[in-house]
Amino acid sequence: MSTEQSDLSLVQLAQRGDAGAFDALVRRYQHKVVKLVLRYVRDPAEAEDIAQEAFIKAYRALPRFRGDSAFYTWLYRIAINTAKNVLASRGRSPIRYEVDRADDDDYDVVANLKDTATPEALALTEEIRSTVTAAIDALPEDLRTAIQLRELEGLSYEEIAAAMECPVGTVRSRIFRAREAIDARLRDVFDGGLGRGEVIG
Repeated sequence: MSTEQSDLSLVQLAQRGDAGAFDALVRRYQHKVVKLVLRYVRDPAEAEDIAQEAFIKAYRALPRFRGDSAFYTWLYRIAINTAKNVLASRGRSPIRYEVDRADDDDYDVVANLKDTATPEALALTEEIRSTVTAAIDALPEDLRTAIQLRELEGLSYEEIAAAMECPVGTVRSRIFRAREAIDARLRDVFDGGLGRGEVIG
């Protein structure tokens, strides 16, 4: 049974009043939802509070879930909207995006670097991290969310479309424009440094 089918089975049990089934869904996705919310707020404790609120909203909305999209796509959409609403209610904007230093596979840029143990390569890696961070920070919110869901969360175009409530074509356009913007920043780094050319495809 696939994860999506397993999720649907648990959802159906929860819809019939099985609290343990929803608890299982919370355990399955709690870490991912908190990680997603951390793209919007800096404080881990606040991210956990927002994630908990998102799960409460999901539980209340569960009777209306019909399985038109995957459960986690539906849940991600609720989490994104909850985070945005919390920030809006407090008059705040989403935080500056930062590449996770603990996970070098977060972005293809790092994976494409060679001989990363040399001082020069380490300096270049740090410059790339800073450049990617600045480039994503400068993106409009719709492009930033799309590229995060694609590159960091690994969602398909269809899943991102469901999460962002827009057509797949719009998602492709947003991700293309986001990559173009990041590529433009990185081109300056590589052309000015080692001249390696583009690294994000």
